[in-house]
Amino acid sequence: VQLQASGGRLVQSGGSLRLSCAASGRAFSSLSMGWFRQAPGKEREFVARISRSGGSTLYVDSAKGRFTISRDNAKNTVYLQMNSLKPEDTAVYYCAADVRGIYSGADYAHVSQYDYWGQGTLVTVSS
Repeated sequence: VQLQASGGRLVQSGGSLRLSCAASGRAFSSLSMGWFRQAPGKEREFVARISRSGGSTLYVDSAKGRFTISRDNAKNTVYLQMNSLKPEDTAVYYCAADVRGIYSGADYAHVSQYDYWGQGTLVTVSS
């Protein structure tokens, strides 16, 4: 599976941005997808996850109400719509694919749950 993330750029605080991640190499509808982010000097952290069909989503608390994960299985693409951006959202954002699709407890938020990773796209939010 190859993942190509795009859409990151410099945006002002309070602004919006939509990230995209195009997948290839495997039936996209067989993959659960996630977004993670990594700020300078920090560990990679979970942002959002969407099920294979798109019917189930999960978010980190700081993203709830501001970010929306969605997918278009016909286009083999997962999106992350980010609104009301804050300087603390500044990070490299990574999309990731989970082949198994099942998890225990909060494992969906763990890096180890995901099998494939994109190269990352930089989001910078200025104050």
